[in-house]
Amino acid sequence: MTEITDYINNDIKAIAIDESIETVQDFFAELSFSHFPVLEDGTYLGSIALDDVETFDTDKKVSDYRYTLEGFYARTNMIWLDVLEVFARNHTSVVPVLDDRNNYIGYYEITDIVKFFHETPFLKELGGIIIVEKNSSDYSMSQITQIVESNNGKLLGLFISNVENDNVQVTVKITLGAMSEIIQTFRRYNYEIISEHQEDNYLNALKERSDYLDKYLNI
Repeated sequence: MTEITDYINNDIKAIAIDESIETVQDFFAELSFSHFPVLEDGTYLGSIALDDVETFDTDKKVSDYRYTLEGFYARTNMIWLDVLEVFARNHTSVVPVLDDRNNYIGYYEITDIVKFFHETPFLKELGGIIIVEKNSSDYSMSQITQIVESNNGKLLGLFISNVENDNVQVTVKITLGAMSEIIQTFRRYNYEIISEHQEDNYLNALKERSDYLDKYLNI
């Protein structure tokens, strides 16, 4: 089974902080990236943006514009939905990847992540979406899984989709069947049902986000 980390790329070397702006402008002219990571002695400093580079003086270095670097990144242990969110939130076609010790590992490209996104069972398999909410100190992923499976449901995926005011919202996708029983069981365990989507409207929204990323990539 393909993991999202299989898409970490190292084909192109990160930009050095002491690189000339002229060289970086040539780099972006040759490659269709919106951003690219910048390193100093192997340490990730942030990503430099094409839109910024086009306005910089060619006789200067990246270090002269250190203050413009954007600090977004993904972790190697992030699930694919969180990685997709980093792309969307930062309007970027490249996201640097760091491990849990902040070591630079490589980068994700949006084309690879969108491909991975479309191939996941979470998106491809037919099913229903339930969004449940509970206090962050009381909810349990294992309990959510047990509720679904105890009602003969098959769990296709779940993730934390929102955290606000000490409450956690969890988006759950299950195969269709026993939906009403699953919802009633969630309520017995004091989960609030925020919404349910028998027709996968929620996934349609995720598909629309993916389509937006595809269009953004081709701008």
